[in-house]
Amino acid sequence: MSSDTENRTGRGDAELLEASRGGDSEAFGALVLRHQDRLYQLAYRLSGNEAEAWEIAQESFLKAYRALASFRGESAFFTWIYRIALNEHRSRQRFRAVRPRERSLEAAGRGNAEEERAGLKDQLASDGPDPSEEAGRAERKALVEQALARMEEEQRAIIVLRDIDGRDYEEIAEILGCPRGTVKSRLHRARLSLKELLSGALKSETREGFA
Repeated sequence: MSSDTENRTGRGDAELLEASRGGDSEAFGALVLRHQDRLYQLAYRLSGNEAEAWEIAQESFLKAYRALASFRGESAFFTWIYRIALNEHRSRQRFRAVRPRERSLEAAGRGNAEEERAGLKDQLASDGPDPSEEAGRAERKALVEQALARMEEEQRAIIVLRDIDGRDYEEIAEILGCPRGTVKSRLHRARLSLKELLSGALKSETREGFA
């Protein structure tokens, strides 16, 4: 793995993990620095909220640190930490499901979702100087973000893992705890759902444009 942190420390994830198990807190700190931005982005795409994404990332690293002795290195560190983050997100979703009123109040306090939800910025933002083209891309980005927010948690997670973060099927299967064939079938259904949501959103915007 190549990264600025690795270049500075001269150590890969496996070596840093081994040192962390031996009580080297600086080694684990290097792992956090190496992966925190990426984990935050993934958590943000799942939760759609900046503050919550940071909370998920921080709690995930804390749980990983506490569970270092049980991690046997059978998967990459980031695969492991992302699985922890996904479970943390799911726990928060289940908690909200039994407290709908608090969830509604929280959602109301988030403000404009289009301003806060920037999880797909790197994938969808335009590099071109044409203002009209940039506006069109921004509109498409907003539509995709809104569609993702309306998807079921399981489908949103698999879209994020495969189509946004580019994870391979084997790693997704490991993260989600299911066979590779299940990953492919779930991804197919998730893509169909996303396409349907986007189609409906585009039709709605077209009707509003002619209203």
